[in-house]
Amino acid sequence: MKITAAVLRAPHEPLALEETELEGPRPDEVLVRLVAAGVCHTDLVTAAGHDPAAPPLVLGHEGAGVVEAVGADVEAVQPGDHVVLSYGWCGLCAKCGQGRMAYCDSFLELNHHGTRPDGSTAMSRDGEPIRSHFFGQSSWAAYSLTTERNVVRVASDLPLEHLAPLGCGVQTGAGAVLNALRPRKGSSLAVFGAGAVGLSAVMAARIAGCEPIVAVDPDPHRRALAEALGATAVVDPTAGPPAEAVVELTGGVDHAVECSGLPFVVQAAVASLATPGMCVTVGFQGRANPVRLDQTMLVMGRGIRGSVGGDAIPQRFIPRLIEHHRAGELPVERLVRTFSFADVNEAMAAARDGAAVKPVLIF
Repeated sequence: MKITAAVLRAPHEPLALEETELEGPRPDEVLVRLVAAGVCHTDLVTAAGHDPAAPPLVLGHEGAGVVEAVGADVEAVQPGDHVVLSYGWCGLCAKCGQGRMAYCDSFLELNHHGTRPDGSTAMSRDGEPIRSHFFGQSSWAAYSLTTERNVVRVASDLPLEHLAPLGCGVQTGAGAVLNALRPRKGSSLAVFGAGAVGLSAVMAARIAGCEPIVAVDPDPHRRALAEALGATAVVDPTAGPPAEAVVELTGGVDHAVECSGLPFVVQAAVASLATPGMCVTVGFQGRANPVRLDQTMLVMGRGIRGSVGGDAIPQRFIPRLIEHHRAGELPVERLVRTFSFADVNEAMAAARDGAAVKPVLIF
C-alpha cells in the first residue's frame, strides 16, 4: 500500500513527508493505522545521528492507533482494536522469561537499528529501502507495521492522543518510581528535570504517597506545572547548587530520579540523597557519556542505577497507568500539546527548545 511517512534523509536535516510503499503484514505482524504519535527525546537524539538507526529512516516510538490487519499467527489483537505501541522485545531470552523485557538480550537490535531482526524493512520508495522499524514501530507515518509484542490493546473510549505518550515517556518516568524505586509511603523523592519523563515521575511519586516530592528544573513554567501535578517543593538550579537546595529542604532524599543524563545533573541527583538512598537515572544522551562520582558518597550507602522503559512490561504496566489516569491520578493530558502530522518539524522544534512538554502528532 502507498502511505505518507516522515522520512529522515540525513542527520540534523528537516524530515520530509514522502509517499512510500509499505508491505502487508507477515504472519507475526500487525498493521496499525496511526491516530497519534508522541515526540520523545530519543527521537531527537536519533535525528541528530547519535543512534545506530541510520537514514533513510522513519522515527516515532510513541504511536497509538487502530489495528487494520493482522498476520495469521497474531493472537493478541484483531482488526478494530485500539492500541498503544511501545518498545520491542524478543520473548525468547532468559531476561524476557524473567519478566525483564526492558533488558531483553535483543533490545538494541529490535529497537535501535530500524529494521526487522533479519535486517529487512517493510518500507521503500522507488525501490530504495527505508528503515521502518524504529523501536519496532516507526510511528511517524500514516501506518505502522509492527509485532504483537509491541502493541498494547486499550479501551476505545479514551483519546489516543493522551494515551500515545504512555508507550515511552510516561512509562519511563512513572516506571522509574513505581517499578524501579518502589518507594514506601512517606519517603522523600526528588526529580531532576521536569519534562514529560520527570513530570510523570512526579505524578507517580504522588501516587506512591511520597512526601516530600521536590522537582528541580530551570524553567519556571515547568516548576509550576510540577507543583500542580504533585510536587510539594521546587528548586531552580540556576539559583545555586541544586543538590544543596534539595538537602536544605529535605535533609537529603530517600530517592532521586534523574531525567537528563547530563553528567552534572547525575552528580547533583546522587549528591541530593540521604544515606542510604537510591538514584535512578533514565536520561539518554545517545553516545558514550562518562559521569564522575565521588566514591565516598556511594560507600556511605548511596546508590545509583539505570532504568530502561521504567523497568516495565508494557502489556501489564500501560493498563495500570490507564487505571491511574481514569482515577485522575495521572493527568497526562496536562503534558500534551498536539500538532498536525504535516507540522512534524515544528513539533520536533517545540520538543527541542522546550516550548512543549510533550508534543503529540495527530494524523
